[in-house]
Amino acid sequence: MRGIEERNNIRAGCLALLVAGMFLSLSASAKDLKVTVLDADGMPVPDVAVYLQADKSVALPPPAAFAVMDQVDTRFDPHFLVVQSGTEVRFPNSDVVAHHVYSFSNPNDFILPLYKGNAHPPVTFGESGVVILGCNIHDQMLGYILVVDSHAFAKTDKTGVAVLPVDDVPVTSVKIWSPRINPKGEVLSQVISDGVSDNFVFRLSGKLRPAHDSGSGALKWSDY
Repeated sequence: MRGIEERNNIRAGCLALLVAGMFLSLSASAKDLKVTVLDADGMPVPDVAVYLQADKSVALPPPAAFAVMDQVDTRFDPHFLVVQSGTEVRFPNSDVVAHHVYSFSNPNDFILPLYKGNAHPPVTFGESGVVILGCNIHDQMLGYILVVDSHAFAKTDKTGVAVLPVDDVPVTSVKIWSPRINPKGEVLSQVISDGVSDNFVFRLSGKLRPAHDSGSGALKWSDY
């Protein structure tokens, strides 16, 4: 009887070690990367795009089915959208007035002639880069789509923090972008290497551009 109990205890111990090993493996593969963006005064900067740049030699997972850039109260909603390259973006017009949406941002330029509702098919953004949106009827309308060669991206919250999941797709760097950031002199990319911390901090040195809805001094389409 004692021998049987010892064998059972050994089996239970091995099973426990196996389960623990599986848990540790899963935890390691599901590690999150925390990114904080601060201004020159050390204050958090919200609504900044944060994304992991994938190794160009590795195929990315397919993008999400689609994304939505709506139009409400003569504004693009959201003002700033981040999508993976290859994503279809729908441009419904939920406003009470018609809009004529366009972008001259090559290679992702497009035109959606005057419409309401869901008159046009989605636009597929196959190339990475910044897409600046405007309306040919309402000059004050301004929006952005950041197209990234990455499947891991987010925007910072009110505390200036974004959390990105790290999986098995090799990545080379963590990058940030916002229409409010003047890129001249700023560090907008940090290299990811073995042994590096899972906490990245971007401290901006220059003055931020005014937010689009802040009134006087905010960016307008005519600024481009």
